[in-house]
Amino acid sequence: MNTSTAHTDPLSPGTHSYQRGGVVQRYHVHGSGPVCVAHSGGPGIFWDYLRMPALEEHLTMVYVEPVGTAEDSRLPSHPHGYTRERYSRFLQVLINRLGVPKVHLLGHSHGAFVAAYHALHRPEQVAGVVLYEGAPVTGPEHGAEAGRMVEAFAAKHAGHPGLPDVLAAFGAMSGISSDEQTVAVARGVLPSYFADYWGNEKRLAPVRDAVRATYISGLDENLEPDVIDDRAALKALEPPALVVVGRHDVICGPRWALELDELIPDSQLLVLENSGHMGHIEEPELFAGAVHDFVLRTGGPRDGAA
Repeated sequence: MNTSTAHTDPLSPGTHSYQRGGVVQRYHVHGSGPVCVAHSGGPGIFWDYLRMPALEEHLTMVYVEPVGTAEDSRLPSHPHGYTRERYSRFLQVLINRLGVPKVHLLGHSHGAFVAAYHALHRPEQVAGVVLYEGAPVTGPEHGAEAGRMVEAFAAKHAGHPGLPDVLAAFGAMSGISSDEQTVAVARGVLPSYFADYWGNEKRLAPVRDAVRATYISGLDENLEPDVIDDRAALKALEPPALVVVGRHDVICGPRWALELDELIPDSQLLVLENSGHMGHIEEPELFAGAVHDFVLRTGGPRDGAA
């Protein structure tokens, strides 16, 4: 493992780690070109599902390993305390260590909520932000829309032998309290996260089997939910934004992408017509082309070379 030190290039390929307040922060560098920092979802899903080889051909992808996933990166309050402000503070330190004045920031799923927060509160570090399968809100309104989308998925696949297991995993989601349950639920719901998982099961089953996860409660240090409503704040978002959504996403679907695009000044919207929640896997070339073009269009003179 390459370890970032004063004598190591913080953007050299491989795995880097350092400590902040007794907590280990890792990140993984792949590719070359302008720097794009990618924050994975969950919270608690390990970073590696978000590898984007098609983007690594054009960009230096810095994949953050969010604190809390690895055992040595957990907060003293684990599994609580992983608020967006906490993730953003760790991002701030990481970006400062990279040695570039600004980066492009890409967040997927829960990572999109983190990326939006960081772009709103620490815009001086962000040349542009990609909100990939995100939403402006969490809570009951978001949950109701997800429920509607899951019902539509169930109706579409009525009679499929795999459907009961997917629905059982959704039913178990609210009762998760361990790493093992988190992994089981994440893998259990995953067929609904693709536009056509069962039609491409031979290719996608290894993705499902590789999912690793840690239980993170979603509560702050005071055991209060970290409920999100960015609708007012996003109207004043400073960095340029690209909003990406899969047409068939059941969790953060087109409704939310359209709302993000309407709220954010001069944002760009990409709807992946043949994707669910995992467009970087389902339509990798289209996804990568749009992100690459966005980075080139919004990059500053010191953002790197294509």
